[in-house]
Amino acid sequence: MEAKVELRMIISADEIHRKIEAMGCQISNDYKDRYPLMVGILKGCFIFAADLLRTLNFHYELDFLGTSSYGNDTASSGIVRLTKDLDVNVEGRHVLLLEDIVDTGLTLHYLCDILQRRNPASLKIAALIEKEIPRNVDLPVEYIGFKTPDIYLAGFGLDWKQLFRGLPYVAEVIEH
Repeated sequence: MEAKVELRMIISADEIHRKIEAMGCQISNDYKDRYPLMVGILKGCFIFAADLLRTLNFHYELDFLGTSSYGNDTASSGIVRLTKDLDVNVEGRHVLLLEDIVDTGLTLHYLCDILQRRNPASLKIAALIEKEIPRNVDLPVEYIGFKTPDIYLAGFGLDWKQLFRGLPYVAEVIEH
């Protein structure tokens, strides 16, 4: 039997767009003379990345990494797999990872480890959401849109069992 789900909006579409505009201004100031490589982490980042990239006022290159640690489950397996690698060389490049949510940090730690071995000039992270939970890994999260408690979220690219990515807001998923 399928679980009943209730969605409770916690971040509105207007709040998201205002925050992304502010993040875009800060990133534009920090990277305007660097021609960075912007790296979206699939699948969840695509809506955040698209909106953020449209706010930037400098030239950049874009690529994507694909990972999997959840599958169709709602809890991380703890094992991160690379499902799509970059198509470009990061050596000597300023790299900014674009992530939908920083949860356990395992995925980002895994990706940062891989990318650091490829010798970028710099490596930072921009995340729409960071959960306020203890982490066993240190991450260079330079740009954070929102901080939330440890609740299950969906919308604006985030999914619950591959559903709700297209919501224009972020909601807490409450299973009954």
